[in-house]
Amino acid sequence: MAHVVITGANRGIGLEFARQFIARGDQVTALCRQASPALKELNVKIIEGVDVGHDDCIASIRHALEDQSVDILVNNAGVLHHESLENPDWNHMRQQFEINTLGPLRVTSALLPNLHSGAKVALITSRMGSVEDNTSGGYYGYRTSKAGLNAIGKSMAIDLRTKGVVVALLHPGYVATEMTGLSGDITPDVSAGRLIQRIDEMTLDNSGDFRHSNGDKLPW
Repeated sequence: MAHVVITGANRGIGLEFARQFIARGDQVTALCRQASPALKELNVKIIEGVDVGHDDCIASIRHALEDQSVDILVNNAGVLHHESLENPDWNHMRQQFEINTLGPLRVTSALLPNLHSGAKVALITSRMGSVEDNTSGGYYGYRTSKAGLNAIGKSMAIDLRTKGVVVALLHPGYVATEMTGLSGDITPDVSAGRLIQRIDEMTLDNSGDFRHSNGDKLPW
């Protein structure tokens, strides 16, 4: 039985992560700002009041988990806003950077003492963070925040290799969640199932790879 820690576990893909890890017999700790009724129905440990977009989450996460070993850390919390070149919203752009880019770095740093050799860190990023794959423009804040997360994830993979900790950068697909206005090609349960398969396949040999939930390797 693995101990899995998931951020943004109150809804969408994060909730499905919690549901599916529990279903296969793992222990789950769910980190979120406020638990949803659906999350409360699951047999998981819930830690509320965790906002990964602020520095003070580091101390609260360390205090809540103390010396508990973490086998899988899923940095899932994220936010999406729409900005155009004509109408940039600087506050929204800063929020996406704080949550999408620095959030996973804060959480992973907070739990660094809890990660052991063989542990896995999954960063739920996006192919919208790929510079090469960008053929439609727009989404300045979201694209920038995910490109930054990809750079952070690659550095994490290098820095954590000597500790035996594996890092994966995973694109969930175009998932129908509240974040996307319930539009998408796949449902959260399908996406979470695929992502868990990718996490299970993670080794030091493929640490730092940027992959689609279907297994395809994505361009930077």
